[in-house]
Amino acid sequence: MAEPVDWRADGIPRSARFDDIYHSESGAPAQARHVFLGGCGLPAAWAGQAQWRILETGFGFGLNFLTAWHAWREDPQRPRLLHFVSIEAFPVSREDLLRAAGAYPDLLPLAEMLAAQWHGLLPGFHRLGFAGGQVLLTLCIGDVQPMLRAQRFEADAIFLDGFSPQRNPAMWSADTLKAVSRFARRGTRIATWTIARSVCDALAQSGFRLTRSPGLPPKRDCLQGLFEPAWEPRRRGPAAPPPATPGRCAVIGAGLAGAAVAASLARRGWQVRVLDAAQRPASGASSLPAGMLAPHVSPDDALLSRLTRAGIRLTWQQLEALLAEGVDWRASGVLERRAAGDARLPSGWSESGPNESWRAGEARLRAAGLPADTLALWHARAGWVRPARLVEAWLAQPGVLVETGCRVARIEARGEPAAGWALRDAGNRLLAEADRVVIAAGFESGALAPAYPLQPVRGQVEWGRMADTQRLPEAPVNGDGHLIAGVPGADGRLWLAGATFDRDSTDAAPRAADTAFNRERLARLLPEAAAQLDAAFASGATGTWTGVRCASADRRPLVGPLSAGSADGIWLCTALGSRGLSFATLCAELLAAQWHAEPLPLPIKLAQALDARRATEPGSASAM
Repeated sequence: MAEPVDWRADGIPRSARFDDIYHSESGAPAQARHVFLGGCGLPAAWAGQAQWRILETGFGFGLNFLTAWHAWREDPQRPRLLHFVSIEAFPVSREDLLRAAGAYPDLLPLAEMLAAQWHGLLPGFHRLGFAGGQVLLTLCIGDVQPMLRAQRFEADAIFLDGFSPQRNPAMWSADTLKAVSRFARRGTRIATWTIARSVCDALAQSGFRLTRSPGLPPKRDCLQGLFEPAWEPRRRGPAAPPPATPGRCAVIGAGLAGAAVAASLARRGWQVRVLDAAQRPASGASSLPAGMLAPHVSPDDALLSRLTRAGIRLTWQQLEALLAEGVDWRASGVLERRAAGDARLPSGWSESGPNESWRAGEARLRAAGLPADTLALWHARAGWVRPARLVEAWLAQPGVLVETGCRVARIEARGEPAAGWALRDAGNRLLAEADRVVIAAGFESGALAPAYPLQPVRGQVEWGRMADTQRLPEAPVNGDGHLIAGVPGADGRLWLAGATFDRDSTDAAPRAADTAFNRERLARLLPEAAAQLDAAFASGATGTWTGVRCASADRRPLVGPLSAGSADGIWLCTALGSRGLSFATLCAELLAAQWHAEPLPLPIKLAQALDARRATEPGSASAM
């Protein structure tokens, strides 16, 4: 449930949990501009920078974020990217979010865009994108110290905006402020409205040089600081490489993975050349006429469940921004049938909670033609997508050039590593030169990355045109097999059913045995729908699609440098398996964040779970 807010008669919001008001009586935007932006020298300090990274403790109603976004939008000298990372243990409702911004006409339109993505706020990280992906909010839901430990980047500015130290001491403890200082580099500015002695002492001991400044009434003073420790700070883990300078990048592969990488890098200023061996983009597994976008759900909210949720959030933003809903994709929700006794829900999840998957009710089951006692989950943030349309939209972004019919056989260094890379075909013809290379060619990536045990997984799907008399489920249904219906086509609406999983097979020829297998599974999954399609199967009026996915041994994507020596040269983004729609945007943003020393879109442990280097470590599952 959302955090309840008490609204005073004067319009000031108050927290009953902490018995404190959310912002000064002078108004949140005034406080944000005077105390936080002004205290960190903004907007002047970010002029001409490639990116600006703000860390905040205490998101509240997001008015500091909205004010920073507004200042960025109005500034002709703004950085290309604005990163805002904020920690909040008790998120408020969408309605209260909008009510808080309602008194500020300049901020309300931005608040409405924020509210549109204010959903599914389970504990963990949530990446929200605005302004075409140039304003990125990473909302960390949870207690402040665990959230600080789960992220790692160098902040350019730090806002401390929790409830008062007397009301919420954990937010201002010496341990918390020491953890905050680990995000600072020399020159990082910090600002807060409190001048409590304990806060000043802890910040000074953590390396900040502090000054008091006039506060915003009714506060007499506020606090500003600069990170200038008298010692050399110790960093956790290996030192991060400096941010990359955008230049020329070659991406090998024009499917979901390669196209997503190309779009993410182009937004950051790279000139991206996408090379594909086929005669058109999205010719491999990404050519599926329509695919399902749905999360994995497990009782213990396992790694795969958290990864798919994070990925779908990012993909959803891209779908809304780039494609036509109802034509290229549909936000229909997905019904997932489960075996008897396997509800697969974490404890406490319900239809009224922040989770977006729950036990399906009778109405959902009836709409799919299933008995009322069928065990199934309803995924509200799910639907179907035409992968090729998404690939096309990504490759159409400014800064992306696509060349088809180009099979890369060899990548060679051009002298010193700083000189970049040359990509050649089997006949030694030069295809491209680039400062960096990303291999995203699905299972064919193995030819350029032989140390990685990539597994081809052949899949077959049956499809056909819907008759006007057929009443197939409006929302996709999956479980043991799947059915997607009502996909607009040139000659009417389409349905699709499948898919098979044939490991270590690259055979593209349709198989009659697989058609029979898909038909049998559909009959078990949705008997009523299968009965309506029997005539089409029996008469041979169905079509068949085959494609080859790419998987790693542990079924997780591989994102990272090809080898330790090529950390700044050749990278992998592949092995998305059967979840390319869920993972493509996430993997691309993770790669771009690592190149540019940005805040990660995932907690550190989840990002490490996708690191390509795990696949070649001795004893790893992927190295077997």
